Amino acid sequence: EGPGRMLEPQAIIEALQALQSNSLLAGKKFLITAGPTREPLDPVRFITNRSSGKMGFALAETALEQGADVSLVCGPVQLQTDSRIRRIDIETALQMHEKVQELISSQDIFIACAAVADYRPAEEQPEKIKKSTEQTEIKLVRNPDIVEQARQTAPHVYTVGFAAETTELAQHAQQKLVNKGLDMIIANQVGKSAGDSGFDSDFNTVEVFWEGGQQSYSRELKKHLATLLIELIAQQYNNKKDYHSNVRYIETQTH
Repeated sequence: EGPGRMLEPQAIIEALQALQSNSLLAGKKFLITAGPTREPLDPVRFITNRSSGKMGFALAETALEQGADVSLVCGPVQLQTDSRIRRIDIETALQMHEKVQELISSQDIFIACAAVADYRPAEEQPEKIKKSTEQTEIKLVRNPDIVEQARQTAPHVYTVGFAAETTELAQHAQQKLVNKGLDMIIANQVGKSAGDSGFDSDFNTVEVFWEGGQQSYSRELKKHLATLLIELIAQQYNNKKDYHSNVRYIETQTH
């Protein structure tokens, strides 16, 4: 009793549930991919890229903070996650593809932020490749397009792709938006022209495209940018959902 008396546990739970229900993404199921993949050449070497996973992890944390139920499929990175995020660690593009296909149908929103290798060695050598000649050739085969196949498996899921480009950012991103049938694409410049933004950096600069709209975000800390992007994704997701609800309502009234 008295002013310092603690609330009953049930009252605390109800207060937290009320707070959660008022959150931007309360009850929505998010699937996010992050980080690089590793495509093994032999037991020692592999093909990978410069992705740090920081953008994808920031998006996962922000979605969680906004009330979403978050699953994160991530490549090999040294980043920590909140214990409430369902984290699934993988190594290769094929492993990531398998996990996404397993989870995609039950999601509301899919953000494909991982930098997935387009190709993998046709054969992983069982022993370390020896240095025997001045030149060697490695046959590569195409990895499955995780985003495109997720779209085919679960067309009802609001799907956001990422595009890392070195040139003609807007043109390439808009082509991918259409060709892959995405709801939204987030494009960022990589390479020397990106400066200290993009891969392996705490900062990012992106352009976002969706049907009938676009938005640019100048150089931001990835954590702050994640907040802006999650707000935009939630807004466009709700706009699309409201549009389809109105279409269904009109159809029922005309029959």
